[in-house]
Amino acid sequence: MIEQGLALSARGVRMSYIDQSSGDRLLAIDRIDIDIREGEFVSIVGPSGCGKSTFLKIVNGLLPSSEGTIEIAQPDHGRDHAMVFQDSSLFPWYTVLSNVAYGLICQGVPKKEAQKRAQPLIDMVGLRGFENKYPYQLSGGMQQRANLARALTVDPEILLMDEPFAALDAQTRELMQAELLRIWSEANKTVLFITHQIDEAIYLSDRVLVMSARPGRILEDIRIDLPRPRELEIKRSPAFVEMADHIWRLISGQLQDDKLASPSA
Repeated sequence: MIEQGLALSARGVRMSYIDQSSGDRLLAIDRIDIDIREGEFVSIVGPSGCGKSTFLKIVNGLLPSSEGTIEIAQPDHGRDHAMVFQDSSLFPWYTVLSNVAYGLICQGVPKKEAQKRAQPLIDMVGLRGFENKYPYQLSGGMQQRANLARALTVDPEILLMDEPFAALDAQTRELMQAELLRIWSEANKTVLFITHQIDEAIYLSDRVLVMSARPGRILEDIRIDLPRPRELEIKRSPAFVEMADHIWRLISGQLQDDKLASPSA
């Protein structure tokens, strides 16, 4: 039974797999221990290939762990978690309203009731007036808003986000970061967020978990003591820059160690 007040608890999570070319067993992530409290926004950063997305897929149930346990608090209603991927994954033949209501319909909610329940989420993400548009009629940022609304409609305990803004241009990405904080505040959800962008992680989060190079371990759990609500201008503050420099030094140290450990180095 998960401790009261926690949304997610991971203990001793390891993931290994067989390399198809060599036949060797490789360790992807090693003994991950994480506690995330209800309502927290927690991001994971680290070098490419360190196992950030692998860990998220284990939490989501898409991959089995080799060892360890993951517990997610069971809500009184709704689902325990929902996933938002880098690709919006909207059905091109469905309107925004039908896409957002899809998860509820899969749960057996009648179509009209599902669409009625989806409408407030469409409003929350700023897509009022676009309910009858198709994905091809939306910008990349608008598609991700619809994707986020679809995840929120099933009322998850925890929202899992795997680099959801990676495909967006820099300006749209920053605007979506600010929008995500607004939506997170209104929806009152727990978020576990994967990103390569250090400034994105700091700006959004209550805590940033820095992972080592493969096999991925938690190097440091950094509390982000910046006041909320946050404006984008906070990224230029001395405290923000100092945290970004610290996290970059942790990651760049891992990159250097990995290079030195390489047989070709």
